[in-house]
Amino acid sequence: MSLTVKRRLGVISAQLFKARMTRPFGSSSVPNPLPATFLRGGTSKGIFLNKAHLPSERAKWDPIFLGIMGSPDPEHGRQLNGMGGGVSSLSKICVVAEATPEQKAQDIDVEYTFVQVGIRDSSIDYSGNCGNLSSMIGAYALDEGLCSISRGRRHATVRSFNTNTQKIIDTTFPVSETGVPSLNIPEATVAGVPGKTSQIILDFVNPGGARTGKLLPTGNAVDQLEIAVPSLTRTIKVSLVDTTNPTVFVDLNELNDFLPVEGYIQNKSDALQEVGSVLEIIRQEGARRMGLDPSAQAQPKIAMLSAPANTVDSNIVIHALSMGVLHKAVPMTVGLCLGVASKVQGTIPWAIVQASKTSDTDLVRIRHPGGLVDVGAEFGEDGQVKSAKVVRTGRFLMKGHVFW
Repeated sequence: MSLTVKRRLGVISAQLFKARMTRPFGSSSVPNPLPATFLRGGTSKGIFLNKAHLPSERAKWDPIFLGIMGSPDPEHGRQLNGMGGGVSSLSKICVVAEATPEQKAQDIDVEYTFVQVGIRDSSIDYSGNCGNLSSMIGAYALDEGLCSISRGRRHATVRSFNTNTQKIIDTTFPVSETGVPSLNIPEATVAGVPGKTSQIILDFVNPGGARTGKLLPTGNAVDQLEIAVPSLTRTIKVSLVDTTNPTVFVDLNELNDFLPVEGYIQNKSDALQEVGSVLEIIRQEGARRMGLDPSAQAQPKIAMLSAPANTVDSNIVIHALSMGVLHKAVPMTVGLCLGVASKVQGTIPWAIVQASKTSDTDLVRIRHPGGLVDVGAEFGEDGQVKSAKVVRTGRFLMKGHVFW
């Protein structure tokens, strides 16, 4: 093929790409494909979008996000037509924007909205936040030019405002001399992720009452829920805690009294339906007690807790569910919520940790199916949560355009 022909084909391809860059959407046009960045944050991956490239009306976002992720995929649940990976931790989107003048007056650099996209259905959930992807908001915003830092600094701290929970979150991470994120320094590891990369400090500021306005929405450290399960109706103890994300905590041993929980954890088919349906009943009843919508799949989360076999290794063991599926690690907002709840006297997490603590460290070491994570929480003299921190890592995976 001659050089002239190649050049002509290149021009034609560019024209075709430009023609496909917009799709009529009501009275306006939305880029298709959209400028996007694909990122890993902690044990999650997601698409990050600049809010400026989306319709001003949020009601018009849903079909775009479903198209990006390849949802719904009712038959296979693999999202092969999009960027999703067939599990909740890979079906996520973050929409990031420059801070408003009012936010900048409060030293906020950027705002963002987290979106959990359904896999087999068309659900779009804005009710909660993702701690793992939150760890990469600062790096994305800096790379996208939505905020800036002074050159010559070794670390940047970006303060973001999460619109889902109306909370402020700081991320601190290394930067190069020119002020761009430097995420390939061998500093830290995260359970469930291979290799060692730069340490990102994720700090939720005043995280209590993320959805309900109260750390303990019912005012109780432990509540009794009445649930109807096959062949019987019984009560079960739960701790309903709302920080970073509202979570229903239940003692795994109590469930073991009437459910094949061990088989469920081991993914045995005969236990999945039975245990999963009961956990969903408990989650929904917990949501009602917290004043939340029980039909929202993403919020609240539910997690089973137990004492560690080795108290030197960890302080508490968690098996958490996300969108009705047992999580292979722990959703980071749930891990942070557990870290805070472990310091609230009388809760189920507090009782387990008190029995397993072998040192005076302020950190709570949590064992989850993917490994270990240390979580720290700081309380004020008034008993309110001032901060919840955890170490994460992240990586830029792709920057370009995504079709929807």
